[in-house]
Amino acid sequence: MKGYGHPIYANSFAEFGTPLQLSNCGGWILKRRIPGRPNYDGMGCYPLFSCQDWSQLASDLDALSEQLVTLTIVADPFGRHDVELLRRCFPELVIPFKEHLVVDLASNFNAAISKNHRRNARRALQKICVEVSSDPNRLLDDWCTLYSHLIDRHHIRGISAFSRLVFEHQFRVPGLVAFRAESAAATVGMLLWYVQGNVGYYHLGACNPAGYEVKAFFGLFSTAIEYFAANGLHWLNLGAGPGTKNETQAGLKRFKEGWANDKRTAYFCGRIFDHAKYQEMSGAFSSLSMDYFPAYRQGEFS
Repeated sequence: MKGYGHPIYANSFAEFGTPLQLSNCGGWILKRRIPGRPNYDGMGCYPLFSCQDWSQLASDLDALSEQLVTLTIVADPFGRHDVELLRRCFPELVIPFKEHLVVDLASNFNAAISKNHRRNARRALQKICVEVSSDPNRLLDDWCTLYSHLIDRHHIRGISAFSRLVFEHQFRVPGLVAFRAESAAATVGMLLWYVQGNVGYYHLGACNPAGYEVKAFFGLFSTAIEYFAANGLHWLNLGAGPGTKNETQAGLKRFKEGWANDKRTAYFCGRIFDHAKYQEMSGAFSSLSMDYFPAYRQGEFS
């Protein structure tokens, strides 16, 4: 399996937990020590849990009952599952998490692209050249420099503030396609995508100040969509807007909406294997109606 379901991708998060393969369904989770406790819980890899055979997920989770107190995942919206299957696997918690903006490349997708996006893409492509890289590893240094600009610009913290070591793994994952924007003989922006089956997943993008000035993101996205359409993909998952609601993040959602012609729901799923231990650790904050699960880890990535 390529992309988010590949073992190298799971191993890129080894600093956050021990990668653990679910042998029947083929997915990966991270087994994590609970701070101040001898116990462990599990989480899916960021941003989505992906596996080969969703029908086998329930049997894999049953086998974890002696190892973990809880498990949380965000289910791939293009996974072969439905809400009923997810609820069998995660009886405690299955809720709509985010609406992912997607492009159906089998439709007249160009008609759905906003006029503003088309105009900005044309102008950007007059100022930049976009390269589709067949060897993303040679772009690692440029990417890490660009991503450092993104971290500083948006004050990124937590699991998505990826280190160079994380990217050294992720650039070796099969299915990675990188798009590089060049202006004045210098790299000014890049997009990273993972291809799994007939779906392309937008993973990350970053520009430096020169890239923002020439609106490189518009040229990069336009080129990527045309590239994947020409190479026979059916769907592109652009992801959702960020979790909080400041103007910059609202702007990112609007940017993605300008390319999309459909939506898919990603579900947040939580399971409690040891109810007594969960209640003990969560105390007064154990209500499943609260905004964070598991309750005892609230605020860990803020």
